[in-house]
Amino acid sequence: VQLVESGGGLAQPGGSLRLSCAASGSAVGANVLVWYRQAPGKEREWLGSSSLDGESTYADSVKDRFTISRDAAKNTMYLQMNRLKPGDAAVYCCAIAGASCWGRGPQVAVSS
Repeated sequence: VQLVESGGGLAQPGGSLRLSCAASGSAVGANVLVWYRQAPGKEREWLGSSSLDGESTYADSVKDRFTISRDAAKNTMYLQMNRLKPGDAAVYCCAIAGASCWGRGPQVAVSS
């Protein structure tokens, strides 16, 4: 099972970033994938999930600002983050539902 995240970086408050989560191996075709983030000194936070049938669910903290999408042809899940806030700064990662993140994931910083 392998999921590799990419994207991230620095955005200004109110700005946007997009993260990608590319699946390979047995992760390809996984029904439900999830996004997490973890800020320094805080617990890991579940952000949302996406199933192959197109249904997505979101945490209240990111609902209406973040959008999860899947491209089955590219075996990739995306996290579009809009109207970023300083509180969104964290390390982000993706995982199969019920499993841990494969890697550390990209850093997202939000600062003017």
